[in-house]
Amino acid sequence: MKYAEFKAPKGVIKVELTLSEDNTLSRISLSGDFFIYPEEALEHLEKTLLGVKAEVESLMAAVKNFYQTTGAQTPLIGPEHWVEAILRAARS
Repeated sequence: MKYAEFKAPKGVIKVELTLSEDNTLSRISLSGDFFIYPEEALEHLEKTLLGVKAEVESLMAAVKNFYQTTGAQTPLIGPEHWVEAILRAARS
């Protein structure tokens, strides 16, 4: 299992993940001291990321789609912060 922490503008994003042989996310757990509204949206984000390639373009598209389809809010944390945290874990 891979792990990383990323200090975003409003909190720390902690990522635990497992990559499949084709470099896609087969397991991911997101946590930290950030705010997300509604709270259950975090679980939705994790499910959205399963099967996504661990590369900037694919992750960014998935996270942006998550925000557009759920209306979730993460004060001072944007798609780029999630992507950076996930990529740090993938490279660990």
